[in-house]
Amino acid sequence: MTYYAACCQTDQPNPRDREQMADNTTRIIEQLEQAVIGYRPFHDVKLVVFPEFAHAAPIYESAEELSEKLAVEFPNRHTDRLADAARKHGVWIQSGSFLEVDPRWTDALFNSTVLISPEGEIVSRYRKVNPWIPWEVHTSPHDIEGYDEDLFPVTETEIGKLGVATCYDWLFPETCRELTLGGAEVLIRISAYMDPWGASEPMDWWTVINRCRAIENLAAVVACNQGASASHYPPFSWPGASMIIDPDGRILAQAPTGPGQATVVAPVSLDNIRQQRRRRSGHAMPAHLRSSAYPLQRQEIFPPQIFPPQIFPPQSSHRSPSIESLEQSIEEAKKRIGW
Repeated sequence: MTYYAACCQTDQPNPRDREQMADNTTRIIEQLEQAVIGYRPFHDVKLVVFPEFAHAAPIYESAEELSEKLAVEFPNRHTDRLADAARKHGVWIQSGSFLEVDPRWTDALFNSTVLISPEGEIVSRYRKVNPWIPWEVHTSPHDIEGYDEDLFPVTETEIGKLGVATCYDWLFPETCRELTLGGAEVLIRISAYMDPWGASEPMDWWTVINRCRAIENLAAVVACNQGASASHYPPFSWPGASMIIDPDGRILAQAPTGPGQATVVAPVSLDNIRQQRRRRSGHAMPAHLRSSAYPLQRQEIFPPQIFPPQIFPPQSSHRSPSIESLEQSIEEAKKRIGW
């Protein structure tokens, strides 16, 4: 089975409150329809992916202000509109990220994305496990005592087993390996990956990491990056270069490097992924994994709930961190590994 995936990278003003988010939702649905309808004479686009911060970026420094002005619960009016679009066009949608609050954990603020089925149902939610610290003051679900959802959900669908992780998560090989060991055949990356770590030499981390994760896991990669200019999402310029990659690390399609809205469409061959996984004895790294050979990686380096009491009161065991507390925690982690 082969179908086509579309990365719809965005370039639009960052909302400053929830009301302004509605305009962004309108634009990304228009972009989705342009991709699905425009390519219909040539391809069946079955998966549409939007970037991190497509709905709102963390423009305020504190989790409290972000929660007050931009955070939403799931479902919400934006996911409802995406669900309508999914039903109308018969596509799977990996939403851009939202700043999310959940009444079960009232002190937490998550960076979250949802997968929406062609029936308009939210079938999975991924909360960023590795926020870009110290600047992102979101809560990692890993840090919540008693957290009862899968940190790395994999969804079985008619277009393959899908797993998603967000931006900085991908700099940890363990993240995509966990998704692969959970069955993922298509690894989705929603990202807001800024310069100078974009797709340009000599610091083309975006390209290198995406290709490496495809090779390491014998998986297709559908990687959608933020394309907003610095005037829209300061203080960074977002270089786009969204791409779709096959399990051998070949880039099948890529948007131009540099800010700007763009749509990238390329095939995802489930037959190829499954055949290669069955056929290969060489370069089948997940099947070659000697887990017990790496005891140091089983130790907690950046453990949950290590924020000192003077910053977080003792009764608050899972509150969103501050930049100050994260910087202190990073210094403690460096001591643990002898840096």
